[in-house]
Amino acid sequence: MNWQEAKQLKTPFYLLDTKKLIANGKVLKQIQDNTGCKILLAQKAFSAYDLYPVLEPFLAGTEASGLYEARLGAEKMPGKECHVFCGAYRDDEFADVLKYANHIVFNSPNQLKHFGPQAKAAGKEVGLRINPEYSTQTHAIYDPCAPGSRLGTTREQWDKLMTPELIAMLDGVHFHTLCEQGAEALAVTLKGVEDKFGDVLPKLKWLNCGGGHYITQKDYNIPLLEKLLIKWRDKFSLQMYLEPGEAVVLDAGYLVTTVLDLTQNGDYNLCIVDASGACHMPDVIEMPYRPPMVDAGKAGEKAYTYRLGGATCLAGDVIGDYSFDHQLKIGERLAFADMALYTMCKNNTFNGMKLPDIYVENLDGKIELIKKFGYEDFRYRLGK
Repeated sequence: MNWQEAKQLKTPFYLLDTKKLIANGKVLKQIQDNTGCKILLAQKAFSAYDLYPVLEPFLAGTEASGLYEARLGAEKMPGKECHVFCGAYRDDEFADVLKYANHIVFNSPNQLKHFGPQAKAAGKEVGLRINPEYSTQTHAIYDPCAPGSRLGTTREQWDKLMTPELIAMLDGVHFHTLCEQGAEALAVTLKGVEDKFGDVLPKLKWLNCGGGHYITQKDYNIPLLEKLLIKWRDKFSLQMYLEPGEAVVLDAGYLVTTVLDLTQNGDYNLCIVDASGACHMPDVIEMPYRPPMVDAGKAGEKAYTYRLGGATCLAGDVIGDYSFDHQLKIGERLAFADMALYTMCKNNTFNGMKLPDIYVENLDGKIELIKKFGYEDFRYRLGK
């Protein structure tokens, strides 16, 4: 990254890396070429549409979680496929959904019964989200297969509610059970899908394996992924889909921040920065996780360890514990890495915190401003 030019920018700001986006895209394109699978961008993870032209050559289209994302995908990646899944669609919005999406996935037989005929009449591909009830992860908030999950149709629900008329409407089924996981987790999940819904698959045109596939992570088993996609494609004569978010933008962004204050509480050295976990990288709180940082280590790994947090009033606005080779100074800049995903599309202005500006480093190394934020962006959401 061009850190010399970045030093001139006012913090906090996101800095996106065009070269890394292209590198990720090439990996995904190669998998599609090798397997015939189609890979979509999950916009819930990354919706910075100024970068869609960079990603478009490597992807089959976009995935949306509702009307607005569907419209964004259709408008900003025109000519590509636009898939949408929503936990429940609204009557007053569904006609607009049909304007933008060409694949409509429903969460329940009831939604399929209510909206499916409209989708079929409009010439759309229709799918149903299934729940294989096979958990492969420990993050409860991200586990759609947990007991009592509201996401997806279980086999019990299928047998009770899926009439021949509803089944006849289906072009495909969709599942999403992974979260930053490898091909090994997909392998056992597919076995669960076959155990529960193997009799259904031969009647369909496509199978969407959702997101959470950590494909561009350095230790990901791409040969196994390709083997699985080809096996299922051939065994059931299915068009296979993946819709990752993380894999598309992994390690392709930074959140640059400034040290505002340094204090101490008992054995803890505390560092307050002008970025916030709660506001600018909410997954730090929700997941939770500790984002990587440029030139920093884990607690105790280097000579000086600090607990970093934001300037908000939330006691839990803690980003994580980091160690450095030197003592930090007020005014020093720190750069959190892997900040392209689930940041810009999830951030907020709690406590009136300023939204970080968004920049991109182009292929020539020049840094370009995409979006600048200020007081009006905070105020306009709250009143006239």
